[in-house]
Amino acid sequence: MSDEKVEGKEKPLEKMTVKDLREMAKDMPAIAGVHGMKKEELIVAIKEVKGIKDEPVKKADASVGQIKKQIKVLKAQRQGALEAKDGKMATIYKRRISRLKKKSRKAAA
Repeated sequence: MSDEKVEGKEKPLEKMTVKDLREMAKDMPAIAGVHGMKKEELIVAIKEVKGIKDEPVKKADASVGQIKKQIKVLKAQRQGALEAKDGKMATIYKRRISRLKKKSRKAAA
């Protein structure tokens, strides 16, 4: 079953197994020492031979400072909702704050 491949569509190198990457690299004469390589090394070597350039991974859209400003605004709105005894809106603001905190942690990493 693994021998059957759809023509024209190939899995991304990062999603392939080490076994598949080694098979692919063995067919390329420019790569030597295939069996001693780790997955990351195989991916780099194959990309080099094929001429594929790595694009840097795009980080989160907003900066941490902007996200923290949004959190501050939402906290004030949540406090207003709590004082007005509007539990539904307070819960909504709490969830939005939580999502933004996760986003800020991701952007900082």
